[in-house]
Amino acid sequence: TKNLQKLENETEVFQHETVSSELKKQIQQARLAKKMTQAQVAQAINEKPQIINEYESGKAIPNPQILSKLSRVLGVKLKKNPGKK
Repeated sequence: TKNLQKLENETEVFQHETVSSELKKQIQQARLAKKMTQAQVAQAINEKPQIINEYESGKAIPNPQILSKLSRVLGVKLKKNPGKK
């Protein structure tokens, strides 16, 4: 039972890194500045509208290729972690 307790105490909860609150705001603001809907942005980058929704709601796992396409279409520089260098 000591080993089980030790294992239980050492167990970590692993979660995927998701879109930061800064990044989701940046995407949404850039999209609204271009007067585009999520569906229009999705079509422009050849992705499903659900992907744009997930990025803007902070549920998506950042993908550099999608961020690059979003940057190009929205005309802004998007980074995975805007606050970090």
